[in-house]
Amino acid sequence: MKILFITSTRLGDVVLSTGILNHLVTHSVDPEVTVVCGPLGKTIFEDMPGLKEIIAVKKEPYAGHWRKIWKRVWTTRWDIVVDLRDSAVSRLIFAKKRYIWGKKNNKDHHKVEQNAEVLEVSPIPTPHIWIGDELAKKAAELIPDGDAPVLAVGPTANWPAKTWPAQNFIDLINRLTETDSDGAVLADARIAVFAAPGEEEAAYEVLNSVPEARRIDLIAKTTPAEAAACLKRCAYYVGNDSGLMHCAAAVDIPVMGLFGPSFPHLYRPWGVHCDFAQTPETFDELIDYEGYTPQSVKDSLMKSLTVENVYLAISDHWKRLISQ
Repeated sequence: MKILFITSTRLGDVVLSTGILNHLVTHSVDPEVTVVCGPLGKTIFEDMPGLKEIIAVKKEPYAGHWRKIWKRVWTTRWDIVVDLRDSAVSRLIFAKKRYIWGKKNNKDHHKVEQNAEVLEVSPIPTPHIWIGDELAKKAAELIPDGDAPVLAVGPTANWPAKTWPAQNFIDLINRLTETDSDGAVLADARIAVFAAPGEEEAAYEVLNSVPEARRIDLIAKTTPAEAAACLKRCAYYVGNDSGLMHCAAAVDIPVMGLFGPSFPHLYRPWGVHCDFAQTPETFDELIDYEGYTPQSVKDSLMKSLTVENVYLAISDHWKRLISQ
């Protein structure tokens, strides 16, 4: 069965789309899947069963990238086309069945729910990242086995406004891992700090605050798929609203996502082991000041989310997890 799957260029949206793709692959006979995505999300699909080809496309002026995609796919007679970009490509090729994101989707639903609505499936498929033997081996080298559990931390994001201050992460890590406290959630835990290339400065500020013997440096050292495989070896993840947060949720570890100027009802971490904490103010309230533009924000808009509130949220989340 020939399947064309057109998904986002953004890592977070790519990960959130993997649930319905995994559903298709699992419920198809002899699937041959071609995935269209951005270059950043390419590695997420490389270990997927039934993968035939990944078309990683950079945006070009005047929709030039869509013309290139069409030239790559128009000669194939597709059994199923899924288009989460609502592009002309999916309408200008042969397909026995088409599932296209568009006006029928409830834009107030979580992105995972919107994706399930496109495919018209229930129950809602949970995002899933495929981790083969080589990825698992690489992750074991980066996060070796040890006596202490690993707390994964994602202190960066692709927009400064969505980034909780580095000092807050430092203070939170100290509270969560206090060696002499009976109330510490992850006493003596090793700390794995993750960040993408270009985000090193804030990430190293957090990592360097951790005692050297407990540091695991994963700052700008992995592909998204390698990061996901490493996250699967961790006991807990806390971090900003980002693609990395969605990777952590998709490998089914406990996640606490931190939200400020973004939309938890659309992008909270999805999964039975996931939760989130957010600023007292909504997105609209945080940006309600004269002269605001996304480009003008050079600092965090999440300073009203206190360390105490996040610590209490994680403590409560941890208690619920161990009682299950």
